[in-house]
Amino acid sequence: MPNLAVLISGIVVLYFGAVWLVRGASRLASSLGVSPIVVGLTIVSLGTSAPELVVCLVAALQGNPGLAIGNVMGSNLANIGLILGLTSLVHPLEVKHRVVWREMPVMLLITFAIYPIAFDRVLSRTDGFMLLLVLLAYLVWVFRSGHPEEIKSSQGPRDSMATPEGAASLLNLKDIGQVALGSAFLVLGGYCIVKGAVEVASALGLSEVIIGLTVVAIGTSLPELATSLVAAMRQEVDIAVGNIIGSNIFNLTAIFGTTAVVRPIMIPETVLSRELAGVVFMSLLLWPILRSGWRIKRWEGALLLTAYIGMGWWLI
Repeated sequence: MPNLAVLISGIVVLYFGAVWLVRGASRLASSLGVSPIVVGLTIVSLGTSAPELVVCLVAALQGNPGLAIGNVMGSNLANIGLILGLTSLVHPLEVKHRVVWREMPVMLLITFAIYPIAFDRVLSRTDGFMLLLVLLAYLVWVFRSGHPEEIKSSQGPRDSMATPEGAASLLNLKDIGQVALGSAFLVLGGYCIVKGAVEVASALGLSEVIIGLTVVAIGTSLPELATSLVAAMRQEVDIAVGNIIGSNIFNLTAIFGTTAVVRPIMIPETVLSRELAGVVFMSLLLWPILRSGWRIKRWEGALLLTAYIGMGWWLI
């Protein structure tokens, strides 16, 4: 099936685009003296969510809002059930207190807030601007409530580690090229995914929401999945949960917000009662798990993964 080949090719291109964008942008920011905290909050968050953002923008601009809605909902479901589930099976995940008492409540509040915002079945430009303002307020709050000593240490003396001016210029050019190439791959991959997904949905008689919820959502979540699994294998899992929660917040605010500002999104009738309800259920399931011993144990990871598979079966 050539349409399926286009879809899979798009996912592969999109994945490498996200990897190159994050790698190049992070190195470029570090070479310019930007704090690692700022890099993590902005560049890395944007880079890992860039696949979802590009796919949603392309889908909305081409008149396929169902694909955009399904992608965001499916990505949030995959982040909780698939990624946290698989990662904790590889190695139990430590949970920081701030994730349970800060990021997690914010994610739940934003998830529930989608109900009144989308009650009229339209995400308007006004709704989009509101979501972007929520994201901005959240980022400012997180940055200001962070640890000042980390910022201070990251801005310490650099003379002993100084790079020759010519070498630094070459490194910057290489990083800029990597950012540009990654961005180009993201756009190309996003276009291929939308084109392939719409045609596959038509050929199989499935709705765009379902395709976005499953194949496209898993494909655009590959950067988070790969990063989390590699971190688990290296037993570097102390921030994995916080990164996933932050990604879900970013999906609901930045991606929905930006897409709605570019073009208002018509929301299919069943989304609020099925897809969004599924995201709420998985989020509520995750919260007590995070509080039980401040870690996600292997059996709890298996529970999340089982719930994700069951949720996918129910939604399809």
